[in-house]
Amino acid sequence: MSPALALVIVLGLLVLATAVGVVVRRRDGRRRDGGRLRFDATDIPSAALGSRATLVQFSTETCARCPQVRRLLHSYASGDDGLAHIEVDLTHRPDLSARYKVLQTPTTFVIDGSGTVHARFHGVPHRHALTEAVAAV
Repeated sequence: MSPALALVIVLGLLVLATAVGVVVRRRDGRRRDGGRLRFDATDIPSAALGSRATLVQFSTETCARCPQVRRLLHSYASGDDGLAHIEVDLTHRPDLSARYKVLQTPTTFVIDGSGTVHARFHGVPHRHALTEAVAAV
């Protein structure tokens, strides 16, 4: 293989990797539809749902961004009486990741009192998107 062809291939792979990274980064933290998911509160017996909405955070012990999301969601929920924050550690409950289709941590659900998932966030949620999602419940 000629050095010029190898350089073109390496540059092409670099451009492709950069484009994929930009797309993934732009989608991180944005609000997505909850689909037809329904969160079952009996999965977490010690958890109490909020009267208006609940922020359910799925995390793992090795997740680097989960503590940041935990602090964000806790402070957000503590400012509203009808809002609750629940953290589910998928390290100890891997069965829930398949049931709720959680492919990465942190993932956050915004659910109503009946457990219907109204929104989901992958990564660190944007505060304004979180406000819109809670207001829509």
